[in-house]
Amino acid sequence: MFNKSHALMAFAFVGVLICVLVTPGSGQGRGQVTDPRQGQRGGRGQVALPDGPGKEQVQTQCTKCHALGLITNAGGNTRQEWVDLFTTMVKLPNDQRDPIADYLSSNFPPQPRPQPVVVPGAMSVSFKEWNVPTLGSRPHDPEPGPGGTIWWTGMFANVLGRVDPKTNEMKEYPAKTAASGPHGLAFDKDGNLWFTANAKGYIGKLDPKTGDIMEYKLPDDVRDPHTPLIAPSGTVFFTAQNANYIGRINPRTGEIKVQKTPTERANPYGMVFTSKGIPFVCDFGTNKIIQFDPETLAIKEYELPSPDSRPRRIAISPDDIIWYADYSRGYLGRLDPKTGKVTDWPSPSGPRSQPYGITYLNGAIWYVESAIRPNVLVRFDIKTEKFQSWKIPGGGGVVRNMKSTTDGNLVMAESGVNKVGLVLVGSKEPNVSR
Repeated sequence: MFNKSHALMAFAFVGVLICVLVTPGSGQGRGQVTDPRQGQRGGRGQVALPDGPGKEQVQTQCTKCHALGLITNAGGNTRQEWVDLFTTMVKLPNDQRDPIADYLSSNFPPQPRPQPVVVPGAMSVSFKEWNVPTLGSRPHDPEPGPGGTIWWTGMFANVLGRVDPKTNEMKEYPAKTAASGPHGLAFDKDGNLWFTANAKGYIGKLDPKTGDIMEYKLPDDVRDPHTPLIAPSGTVFFTAQNANYIGRINPRTGEIKVQKTPTERANPYGMVFTSKGIPFVCDFGTNKIIQFDPETLAIKEYELPSPDSRPRRIAISPDDIIWYADYSRGYLGRLDPKTGKVTDWPSPSGPRSQPYGITYLNGAIWYVESAIRPNVLVRFDIKTEKFQSWKIPGGGGVVRNMKSTTDGNLVMAESGVNKVGLVLVGSKEPNVSR
């Protein structure tokens, strides 16, 4: 349900959109799967929708950009939730919007899903949220920038975006290559913004002053670049999720070096540096955390105790303790690399809460329960081991990544609701959504 300029990107990114739509109640829709591939990542198979008024409009509008399996696997919504969802993708006149909303809500009503468990506490926060300019952008990753700005990757819109919270001014920078799928992003010390082109297999560098983009093409088998991280030396490290590689780029020479992970289908995902500059990565496809040598790229694996663990994002505290969002089990995990000891805590909203975006800030681990509607922001005090949590006012729509700012706040991207957000920690100001 995007406009025509987005349609070229949808096939490449459909696996990402399914994560936006799918809840733990997925697979309970009424559409009949007519292709055995349906139900795999992205729902790319053909789906026979139930007959009824509005079916033709749904098939016409929705298939411009994504497979119908994304609807049948969405876990269902109320009429207003369907409207809220597809109006983040495309603007439709009432004579098209109403039949589509009626059809979707009648045939795909809400299915059982985890309910938010909000834990009270002494900490106060306030939320500022902005709708990004381009409908259907699906902002994936946030990045705090110079002067308090917030940057994001508009994965489906093929842009990098910026908002100034002081003025609410927004600007988007288009990627040079069509359908690049900007994904992760990180600033270097010179103010350049690096990003992973998830769909086109390159790492990009944007000069915000000029809008110029330099592309570093990865080897053909290093597809799906995911998370970039910039060392103080300027070296760019990255993960390539579905290709099962980690790697680095020397920006001065353009040299690219990669290393395949020891475990097949490990899906190396989020990444952090220790205080000594050692990269740690969570393997989302298995129950492992890895570290690698920044020079040789030699990999060491840490296996988590539960075979069902799937660490999706990763954070690190100043004592070099690794924290991870155990997406599949609904836990917050802690790994001490010195001893290999693992400790974990059940997330407040339960085993199907799907913890996702995570970061460290001021003695606490902050993360988001992404399967809950609305998403729930969770704070875990490291010293007291106590939780506190808040519903995200704008919904969250699957907060895939979040980062802390130098002034003690949080930035996040709210993919499914087409927003970016700023969490003011300690603030009692009213929440604001623009």
